[in-house]
Amino acid sequence: MTPAAGTGRATPGRSDEQWYAADGQVVAGVEKLRFFPQVTAAGRGSILTTPEGRELLDLSASWTATGLGHAHPAVVQAVTDAVSTQATGSILSGSHPEAVLLAEELLGLVATTGTERRVYLGHAGTDANDVALRAVRHATGRPGILAFERGYHGGLGGSMAVSGLHVAAGAVPDPHLRLVPYPDPYRPWTGDPATLLEQTLARVEEHLAGGDVAAVFVEPIQSDGGVIVPPDGFLAGLREATARHGALLVIDEVKVGLGRTGHFLAHHAEGVLPDLVTLGKVLGSGLPLSAVVGPAAALDEPSASALMTTIGNPVSCAAGRAVLRLLRDGSLAKAAQVRGAQLRAGLEAYAASDRPGAAHVGDVRGRGLALGVELVDPGTREPATGLTARAVYALWRLGGIAYPVRDNVIEITPALTISEAEVDHAVELLSGAIDAAVSGEVSEEDVAPFSGW
Repeated sequence: MTPAAGTGRATPGRSDEQWYAADGQVVAGVEKLRFFPQVTAAGRGSILTTPEGRELLDLSASWTATGLGHAHPAVVQAVTDAVSTQATGSILSGSHPEAVLLAEELLGLVATTGTERRVYLGHAGTDANDVALRAVRHATGRPGILAFERGYHGGLGGSMAVSGLHVAAGAVPDPHLRLVPYPDPYRPWTGDPATLLEQTLARVEEHLAGGDVAAVFVEPIQSDGGVIVPPDGFLAGLREATARHGALLVIDEVKVGLGRTGHFLAHHAEGVLPDLVTLGKVLGSGLPLSAVVGPAAALDEPSASALMTTIGNPVSCAAGRAVLRLLRDGSLAKAAQVRGAQLRAGLEAYAASDRPGAAHVGDVRGRGLALGVELVDPGTREPATGLTARAVYALWRLGGIAYPVRDNVIEITPALTISEAEVDHAVELLSGAIDAAVSGEVSEEDVAPFSGW
């Protein structure tokens, strides 16, 4: 079966292999996050096309950044109009209508505490969370930050220093950071799923009781930590505890927000009201755009600013407004529920089959179109790290793109516009890739050149 046609565009002059090799010769990055020799020249919807014209079904959406699909016509039109008039390049020393309208629209769609509220407009989730970090410390006068093991809030500066994933990998932690285990129902840190929620919230309570914690930073689904959906009541428990102890609750929706889970924002599943919300990735539909929404008392202070020249530029803001228009009626969130249920059912059927790789599927989990397939040793249930690396490499060979998180979980986050036929094809590709990895069709030598995480 062939998925819906992509652009069909090819880039002449060099082969796919030559383009990838050239990247290694001229583009810096010792720690590029590469899992196979991916190079693409064009895209449309859920299909990416290589320079040679090979089509790939994109099940990552660039780590959700192109979450409405590549080259969505509405976004293309909005960006074309904005760049053709180029009102300015920044909101650093002046304003323009696209920035004002985007901020107004975000305030209307994203509920937080605060009678007076503001929107910070930035480039990426990294600077959004960095701004939120400084804002909560100013607002509360407290230094402490409570976050979660294997959490991800950014790749530079302060947001990196409060990201459990980076800290575990050797990054210097914020001196006032406290990390708590994230409640993973498949691998409960307590050893007992029945006590997981209670004991996690008790651990949070211990840290908050000292009175020096400015805020709790939390992902409503821990994405790079393994696509972990916490137990029901987790976010509500955090909201109650932070409010009682005078700390703020910052919900990081950068990766799973804006329709992906079947809700406009992932934390809407529990109906909590956070103090600040951070957004990014899909907000710009592949262009650099992020936001923090929260009380003016926190965000209007000099400490909660980022002096970057091109923040709030009209082209990115126009893309963001187009994204919000597409999401506003809820149809894409509903589609994420439907297509996510279809994808999950197909993967669970594979896991229950007698195919070669089925026994290695320990868990299929997620919400909407944020799904994770955890690969394990079928005898011990220990993480099958090497197998997962080989499986995503095999997927690329077969014509699909997805990446591993937490080393042994294949993260599946396709565009919200993915079709029913493309979801069926995705199940075929993923099943075939796991089978191929188990059967030895991909070797350790094949994956050795790719550093991954």
